Amino acid sequence: MKFAKKYEKYMKGMNEELPGVGLKRLKKMLKKCRSDLQSHENDGSSAGRCPGHCSVCDGSFFPSLLNEMSAVVGCFNEKAKKLLELHLASGFKKYTMWFASKGHKSHGTLIQQGKDLVTYAIINAVAMRKILKKYDKIHYSKQGQEFKAQAQSLHIEILQSPWLSELMAFYMNLRRSKKNKVAMELFGDCSLIFDDDKPTISCSLFDSMRVDISLTCSICLDTVFDPVALSCGHIYCYLCSCSAASVTIVDGLKSAERKSKCPLCRQAGVFPNAVHLDELNMLLSYSCPDYWQKRIQMERVERVRLAKEHWESQCRAFLGM
Repeated sequence: MKFAKKYEKYMKGMNEELPGVGLKRLKKMLKKCRSDLQSHENDGSSAGRCPGHCSVCDGSFFPSLLNEMSAVVGCFNEKAKKLLELHLASGFKKYTMWFASKGHKSHGTLIQQGKDLVTYAIINAVAMRKILKKYDKIHYSKQGQEFKAQAQSLHIEILQSPWLSELMAFYMNLRRSKKNKVAMELFGDCSLIFDDDKPTISCSLFDSMRVDISLTCSICLDTVFDPVALSCGHIYCYLCSCSAASVTIVDGLKSAERKSKCPLCRQAGVFPNAVHLDELNMLLSYSCPDYWQKRIQMERVERVRLAKEHWESQCRAFLGM
């Protein structure tokens, strides 16, 4: 079965209607563009390449795909956030969230919803990759890859979503739990790998795709501790990200200036919407307990020192010293 048919069957078989990529419609656009190019070739007025201002590509194809990618990523992020918040909630807050979500949700239901979300993210990532590959094949160009780079800068590349790594950690945490043996069957290829003490969370994905997410902080060059993911998708230790954003741990990342840039990709404005990766934090604490205990002690000392420096500077400013 071709991917387009498989994708259409999957989207129709979902329990709820979610935004997706209009593969059929986009392929029709490209088919029309190809026929136009071929007619120009026959007239001798074109070299068979997409012109600088193609009415189909500039006016319909790319804007349409951009809107669809934004809708898919927005939907995935929102649903993943709600699911993980419900899983991590406790006490009265958890019961309140259960009732707000129209009924109690068992662990089995949470597992299935998480599995559906990961599948939704993966299959749409494949759909976006294939349609852009099709574009470049028809036009003998690299504009599809350039558009993908633009999508990454706009934070609408779904495999860059910090919630994807959180869901992967969510499954591994459930698999570890004795109370949730059903989770053992899910995502068997999803694993935490240590190569020369450099951790990577890895998962084999649909259609032979593979996602490998490095868990080494590029600032301190150690395993991320109390990890946060910036809106560009890069993961750092919380203290390291505060240092990179030039903010104190008291003020937090939300107070970072919009001009502050990610140390890796140099994108600006990625700190205020950073996501705290609680599931990933739990996974790492279980997987390397000795290292974690040492980091906890070191972090406690460092946080006390930074908080003390912050309040001393506030007092000096208040007193005009």
